[in-house]
Amino acid sequence: MDNVCHTLVGAAIGEAGLKSRTRFGNPALMIASNLPDIDVLVFATGTPAVSFRRGWTHGVLAQALLPLAFVACLLLWDRWRRSTDSSGPRARASALLVISYVGVLSHVFLDYLNNYGVRLLMPFSGRWFYGDTLFIADVWMWLLLGLGVYFSRRRRQTRPARLALSLTAAYILLMLVSATGARQIVLEEWIRARGSEPKAFMVGPLPVTPLSKVVIVDAGDHFETGTFSWLAPRVISDVARFPNRMNDPAVVRARENPRIEALLGWSRFPYFDLADGPEGALVTFTDLRFGSRVGRTTVFVPR
Repeated sequence: MDNVCHTLVGAAIGEAGLKSRTRFGNPALMIASNLPDIDVLVFATGTPAVSFRRGWTHGVLAQALLPLAFVACLLLWDRWRRSTDSSGPRARASALLVISYVGVLSHVFLDYLNNYGVRLLMPFSGRWFYGDTLFIADVWMWLLLGLGVYFSRRRRQTRPARLALSLTAAYILLMLVSATGARQIVLEEWIRARGSEPKAFMVGPLPVTPLSKVVIVDAGDHFETGTFSWLAPRVISDVARFPNRMNDPAVVRARENPRIEALLGWSRFPYFDLADGPEGALVTFTDLRFGSRVGRTTVFVPR
């Protein structure tokens, strides 16, 4: 999920009552809810971002250790503050530890729920896991959580935030059920029409419209995309075909490029577009999950 959503989740949990358990409770929740995204620092290096993002800092080892490191930093900060101003309550290590684990684990769970994916088993395995349930920037979660935080702070009550968290949890559950049901319908229709299961497929979320989903099918020699709608659950509309050019000589050579190699390790439905010229070919990589919006990279392959 996006960092607006993660921050709102932390703020809502705080306003629901957890922030009052210790000094620094509120900022600790909001920071911990974004802490796994410390891997954005990779953008300041020459490392391809997709080869690192949602990996080490989102895996099981980080889930266990990041909260401990964060609490240690908070306690050091509290000690330094108290050396200059001893007024106010002390930070409670046990409460901060609970807060930090709640924030970090909620972050990883929400990241799992979208179709970008997360490498949950890092550093032991680089396998990607996809929930295909929530769009990466879900406006309905923004609305529910934002209103809960706003009214809790305005009224100085925990009830609005608790209600917002309950409604958000119900929304996520409904989207999980919806995603599962849609995948089953798409799979059954594909088998009925083609006689066998596809090599791979995705029925993923779309922005703003929870009743509609994007469908991508890897049919082996080509990809097919379309739109699924619960308003007409037996119909997949707007079908388009994209050739699978993985074995094209120009693409094979382009795949040796370090940038393309890194993107292939991240991609789920890699698609290559070719533009031939007198001196070679321009090979453009995209992932059909995101079209031209994420990961679009072009390399030149000489003849």
